[in-house]
Amino acid sequence: MNSDRKSSRPNRRDFLAGSLGAFVGASLGAIGASATVFAVAFATKTLASSAVPVQRIIIDTDPGVDDALAILLALRSPELKVEAITPVAGNVPLDYTLPNALRLVEIAGRTDVPVAAGASHPLVRNLITAAHVHGNNGLAGVDFPPPKIKPVRETATEIIRRLVRANPGEITIVAVGPLTNVATVLRADPGLSDLLRSIVIMGGSLSGGNVTPAAEFNLYADPEAARIVFDAGVPLTMVGLDVTRKVLFTPDHLKVLQASATPWSQAAARIMGATIERLNRGPHPMLEAMHDPLTVANLIDPGILTFKDYYVEVETQGEFTAGETVGYAYPPARKSESFVSAQATPSASAADDSFRPNAKVAIEVDPDRFFRLLLGRLTAAA
Repeated sequence: MNSDRKSSRPNRRDFLAGSLGAFVGASLGAIGASATVFAVAFATKTLASSAVPVQRIIIDTDPGVDDALAILLALRSPELKVEAITPVAGNVPLDYTLPNALRLVEIAGRTDVPVAAGASHPLVRNLITAAHVHGNNGLAGVDFPPPKIKPVRETATEIIRRLVRANPGEITIVAVGPLTNVATVLRADPGLSDLLRSIVIMGGSLSGGNVTPAAEFNLYADPEAARIVFDAGVPLTMVGLDVTRKVLFTPDHLKVLQASATPWSQAAARIMGATIERLNRGPHPMLEAMHDPLTVANLIDPGILTFKDYYVEVETQGEFTAGETVGYAYPPARKSESFVSAQATPSASAADDSFRPNAKVAIEVDPDRFFRLLLGRLTAAA
């Protein structure tokens, strides 16, 4: 981190008041001034009294439309101390995700946060992207000025390793893209598994995929990396399609962003306006799910999501199911039997009857609570 970078991190009390005020004001403007003031005061007191302690996080990301909103949400939330952002190839190649991350810290007024370049391709597979959803530049084709700041000299692997080793038990990696960077650093330094506070991922699904019938995009993009992360023994939280499909960004949400004059709300509005337009061009109009912002939002307000313990395996061998997450809620966690000849005597099953969950998987979501937080933060003044 460069010592000459100045933080514009908001004061907690002022930020909470401004954040909720902006959203409630936009939502309740027709009710009247006195009712709005009362609602803001009540909501501010409620959120402040239930706020969680500040969490130190590294955001591993592939911006990306919803990644962009997740980054802005994290950078404008005093409950989170973003130690670094580590772009990876995913939604678009690294040549775009890296400058996109730099642009976003500038837009958020948080150039104190270092950005370190990560992997440009998966561990062993060819790179696939999702430009058909995120636009060729990752930000829905919106033409933002080139970033003025530069990435730090450290690679993503180097900065993650340094921060975690210098702060044992304090750092959470929030991974909202393919898990290549995270797997690379865990493979290079296996001892890091015992030093991380946790890993929170946006990825996976227990109810079918979005890039194939079996797999969600982030895990499909690098299933081998995902397998390393799930097997690392780090406390793991999985926010997958089971819940993210239920938080869809609508034109009404866009109007709230457009009504605010902050740089971050205007940038988010431009990105989401272009996304809505893109997704409505074809014969089957769609809405964009807020996958990554939901993952970040639950760190700020843990009541947004409900979780259940699962033992999750990532499929890496299937011709049609690579990247699928298979969740066991109870034993035994059986794998497919090996092929045997017709004359051979079947062996006893090698299934493990003990149940050792390796992930907390999100199974329910409160969409209204999520959007109150997201829009409130993105429309709040500095």
